[in-house]
This record gives sequence, structure tokens and C-alpha cells, in this order.
Amino acid sequence: MTDALTVSRLHRPAIAAWILQGLLALAFAAAAGAKFAGVPMMVTIFQEIGLGQGFRYVTAAVEIIGVVALLAPGFAGPGALWLGATMAFAILTHLFILHSNPGGAIVLFVLCLTLVWLRRDQFAALRARLAGASA
Repeated sequence: MTDALTVSRLHRPAIAAWILQGLLALAFAAAAGAKFAGVPMMVTIFQEIGLGQGFRYVTAAVEIIGVVALLAPGFAGPGALWLGATMAFAILTHLFILHSNPGGAIVLFVLCLTLVWLRRDQFAALRARLAGASA
């Protein structure tokens, strides 16, 4: 009975990571879809940022790359780091350019950092693979 409890406790972080990966993938895919589709709210936000509507497409592409990484075996941690950096810039944009509430971006930023921590082993494995490829 103790062994079953130990195994169950060992699997909890992995299960949490998979759930979090799925939720983040859905959230960022939806956000990218809204940007690509030209949802009026997104068009307005990017108009207020002042970098042109092309920046909306670039941001959507950055989010899609992150979603693909979240779903690719061995790349969820780097994908979460990529999307977390994106959210860090979104927070700064909300605070200093849009002067709006960065709450949603902060929540996504914290969730991305949580996934980075849960998948921290992937960074060492990726470094090892890259070092082996260059040797």
C-alpha cells in the first residue's frame, strides 16, 4: 500500500505539468487565433501600441511557436519560457504603453514560470542533446 502511495505522489507533478501544458496551449492558441482573425479588440490594442498591425501577426506567430513547443515532447519547458518572456513584455506593455490592467498577462506569466519549474529537467536534457550534436 505504501508503494502505491509513493508512486502516486511521484506522478502528481507530471500530471500537473501535463494539465498545465494543455491549459496554456489552449489559452495561447486562442489568443493567437484572435490576433490572426483580426478580432476588433485585438486590432484596437495593437493600434494603441503603435507598432502597426504587422506586430499583431508577429505576436500571434510567437504564440503559435510557443504552443507547438508546449505540445512537442521534450520542449514544454523551453516553450513555457518562450511564452513567459512574451508575457513579461505584455505586462510591460500594459503598464507603460496601454496603461491598462495587466492581470491576465500576469496570471499567464506565473503559470508559464510554474511550468518552467515543473519541466526544468528538459533544459538539461536539451543542453545535453545540443552538446552531443555539436561534438
